[in-house]
Amino acid sequence: MTGDVTDQPRPLRVLVADDNPVIRAGLTAVLSAADDLTVVAEAEDGRAAYEAALHHRPDVILLDVRMPGVDGIAALPHLVRVAPVMMLTYSDATALVQEAVRLGAGGYLVHGEFTTRQLTEAVRDVGRGRPHFTPTATNALLEHVRGNATAHTQPELGVLRRDFTPRHLSRLQSNVGQSSQSRFQLSGREAEIMDLIASGMNNQQIAAVCFISEKTVKNHINRIFAKLHTTTRAQATAKWLGVA
Repeated sequence: MTGDVTDQPRPLRVLVADDNPVIRAGLTAVLSAADDLTVVAEAEDGRAAYEAALHHRPDVILLDVRMPGVDGIAALPHLVRVAPVMMLTYSDATALVQEAVRLGAGGYLVHGEFTTRQLTEAVRDVGRGRPHFTPTATNALLEHVRGNATAHTQPELGVLRRDFTPRHLSRLQSNVGQSSQSRFQLSGREAEIMDLIASGMNNQQIAAVCFISEKTVKNHINRIFAKLHTTTRAQATAKWLGVA
């Protein structure tokens, strides 16, 4: 006995959820052709995807956005509790991409923007906890980050301070326009990441938008916290926006 068989890593187990049977069959064929991937189940809507996920416990779920009955966005919060989810869809609307990421999607691929090889690599990435986005999805996230200051910071307001008044909001918006980067002596990349933190993104999402690893993101955040003399994201955001 050489042990070669037992030494082989277990293939990533994938669940494919799409209402179009032709697309499901095509995805299954592509993924099954890879030695390290195997499709354990298919589903035609969000409800069936959830039931299949609970039964098969896949390593990665490929999920369409628009499906009859329970669609992908409705099913997403439930599916991410079972396994990492990558949206794979023709829907490239900015709002949909942003909502999918907010609900926990680890990747977003738009049909027509990737090759079969890139698809299999994306599945591996998401299965390993590495975010993966095609260009349209990345642009949607960047558009969210580059929105106006009020839109950026509203999700954080309840965390930072509960007694905001119109005067506070006006002050917040004007301070964001000031040169926080030079005030805190942050590098260009650190300022970019601080903006993403203030927008509410987690490390995984920041890594995807900036095309860097999560470890690099953490290193940048450690330096940012040191320069801002803070220890938490909420504290850093408050200082960055001038509300603390």
